[in-house]
Amino acid sequence: MNQDPFKEYIRQAEPDKKDKGYAWHTAIGLQDVDGLTPSKYLIDTAIQNIEGEITLDEAQKLLDSYYAENPSADLDDRTEEADKVSVRIARILSEKAFSFTPNEYISIHKRLFTGIYPHAGKIRDYNITKKEWVLDGETVLYGSAAELRETLNYDFFQERNYSYKGLSIDEVIHHLALFVSRLWQIHIFSEGNTRTTAVFFIKYLRTLGFDATNDIFAEHAWYFRNALVRANYNDLKNGIYETTEFLELFLRNLLLGEENELRNRALHLRRAFQNYKKPNIGTEKPNIDSERLYVEDVKTVYTGSRREFTKKTVFHIKKMYAAFGVKSIFGRSDAEAVLGLKATSTSELLKKLLEAKIIKPVSGYGKGKYRFSEIEVLEVLCEKQ
Repeated sequence: MNQDPFKEYIRQAEPDKKDKGYAWHTAIGLQDVDGLTPSKYLIDTAIQNIEGEITLDEAQKLLDSYYAENPSADLDDRTEEADKVSVRIARILSEKAFSFTPNEYISIHKRLFTGIYPHAGKIRDYNITKKEWVLDGETVLYGSAAELRETLNYDFFQERNYSYKGLSIDEVIHHLALFVSRLWQIHIFSEGNTRTTAVFFIKYLRTLGFDATNDIFAEHAWYFRNALVRANYNDLKNGIYETTEFLELFLRNLLLGEENELRNRALHLRRAFQNYKKPNIGTEKPNIDSERLYVEDVKTVYTGSRREFTKKTVFHIKKMYAAFGVKSIFGRSDAEAVLGLKATSTSELLKKLLEAKIIKPVSGYGKGKYRFSEIEVLEVLCEKQ
């Protein structure tokens, strides 16, 4: 997806177009936390709104009509969700009204996901775990279903009565990182938790006097989510402690205009990329026709056939890697269960990964068994496309 038009509006346009550009750029970028990519139709519609050719209401109606007339036959295709949630986020970010209450937080989820999730605006009533790539397949301990509302109310009470008076900017950043990480960790929603938290947090930051109108959320949504994960995970026996340091780097870029490097590989527990040895260009000539091309910041991953992975494929790789790691052996049915895809879609994905050497066949366990190739898969996952 080409987001350059939105960047230009943010940087150079008059105030009204700049605000609209920011809202749309952030709304579209936030879909990346769930591996979703909005359509070109949504991008074109957004630009019409920024230019003043249509209102947000008209943009919403255009999208509704478009999908009523063009329903997707692929049950795995979530483009419609990405498009509809994007326009709803843009609307909420364009509104001045806001109240710092649990009900506002819940109402944002309802507004974003009504008609998409049956549980829109509802607090989950069961416990959850989520295998995380950044934790090498482990999970954060999320809030207990029996105490979600009480926990949410407590966190809001604490923040509402917290005084920022007399704090240095470093202390303010640290406290904001703690607040948003705790709010996210409660995870009161079954799905859509990160997008809802991000939208609510942006609105809250404005009430504190922060502009928060640059492209950090749009460009680094996946980093933001991984930083939230790392702020809520402990593995003391292995010397891993929950830390807000990554969230604070993100917030310093967002709120202070700093340019700290935001690299997902720095958050991964194993930091396997730090042990990856690049070829010595002076003495070794890489075989570009048959070997994978390595670059310091992997933005696009190519095989010898110059195939490019889409964000959707990278998202599927993340889910599989979180489930299987590099040691587990899996087949099509295992991947199908993890991804929730149909058999044909799963087979096509495995074929693509096999050709790209992201997975490799394993013998002695029956036909069609695979294992991840460690260096290749981490090369894809440690830097977002």
